[in-house]
Amino acid sequence: MTRAALLVLADGRLPAGGHAHSGGAEEAVNSGRLTGPEELESFCRGRLHTTGRVAASLAASAALGLDPLALDAAADARTPSPALRTAARRLGRQLLRAARAAWPHPELEALARARPRGAHQPVVLGLTARASGLGPEDAAYACLYETVGGPATATVRLLSLDPLDATALLARLAPELDRLAAESVEHAHRARAEGTDALPAHSAPLLEIGAEHHAARTARLFAS
Repeated sequence: MTRAALLVLADGRLPAGGHAHSGGAEEAVNSGRLTGPEELESFCRGRLHTTGRVAASLAASAALGLDPLALDAAADARTPSPALRTAARRLGRQLLRAARAAWPHPELEALARARPRGAHQPVVLGLTARASGLGPEDAAYACLYETVGGPATATVRLLSLDPLDATALLARLAPELDRLAAESVEHAHRARAEGTDALPAHSAPLLEIGAEHHAARTARLFAS
């Protein structure tokens, strides 16, 4: 195991397509719900404790060795929006391509064969962490950081915010990432004993609705 793999996974320059997605921030900006640093903090904290908690638990479970196909089905059940399911699978497919190049592993190859059109990104992230020698807590951290880092970076571009404000926000959220990462590992161990129904199923209906509106827009900067 090398912890450096975690740095690679969390690096925005990893060619996994994340830079093209705003995590719902663009639609929130367009609808007038996200207008500055204060709203960005509320938006990121909301994502962290809903979809972020779910995604991190899925990623931790995959890193722990749970069946990735069962986890993929669980992710589908927890994503009501067709637009978000499509985005998650597209991101998963791109991440899997990068992962297979960086950390060749039979489990990654098996998932690529079983889901040629892509598995949900958190599941792929967790399996990638496993293939690179990382553990479930590492997978949860990478997932949670992406949950807030992506929207924060996107909002800097969308609203021309001071990047220092976004950086300070991510620093303030760090203790919450710590708590949620530990919680996600607990959920993963519970799911290994009880099945995927034991994983969190928190929802963010406004993100789901916004994703459908965003997908219908003809002019947009980000894919989601």
